Amino acid sequence: MNKEPRVPHPRFRRMRRFVREQVVPFAIMAAILGSFRSAIADWNIVPSGSMNPTIVEGDRIFVNKLAYGLRVPFTTWYVGHWAEPARGEVVVFRSPADGERLVKRVVAVAGETIELLDNQLFINGQPASYRIPTFTPRGAPILATEQTSGGIHPLLITPGVPSRRNFGPVTVPPDHCFVLGDNRDNSADSRYIGFVPYDYITGRSSKVLLSLDPDTYAPRWGRTFSTLP
Repeated sequence: MNKEPRVPHPRFRRMRRFVREQVVPFAIMAAILGSFRSAIADWNIVPSGSMNPTIVEGDRIFVNKLAYGLRVPFTTWYVGHWAEPARGEVVVFRSPADGERLVKRVVAVAGETIELLDNQLFINGQPASYRIPTFTPRGAPILATEQTSGGIHPLLITPGVPSRRNFGPVTVPPDHCFVLGDNRDNSADSRYIGFVPYDYITGRSSKVLLSLDPDTYAPRWGRTFSTLP
């Protein structure tokens, strides 16, 4: 005796259609977008002022994740590796101290010796080039410029704030770099968290995609699409 084929319950059919037409396409799109952000390009919201005045609170910076190589999405494994971080570049990385995502500037790479003497940066015994205003009110933050390689970037120095103005000399080990914040006296950088392994670096940043005032969320159009020095 042949049994009649079982007809799925209408509720089950509706659920199966919902999964096929709504859930599966969404999951595919999420996987593609997630893979793109993991391996190709991403953006990073900057909540702190450790890179002032180059990057300010509320900036959304572009992160080029192909700058140093191509990784398998959601891993640290390289499929192709074609460059190392260079002195003067702004990089996004995981802190070797606690895994927090940070943004800093590379000031020394593997094999180089770095030293700070009263906030004067020395690389391999050679002082970085500075330009400091001739007059600043006593105790006020000093906006200067620093040159560690071919590029010149702004630097914020705040007299009177407790900071490691003297550090080293130390030599950067292989496959690591030394990073500092442009807000030199208010930055948890390699003076505190140690050398940054190259594998911890997720990408390089060179642009502000969007900037919103952190208090009012009003767009700051003058910073949007601006290039980082």
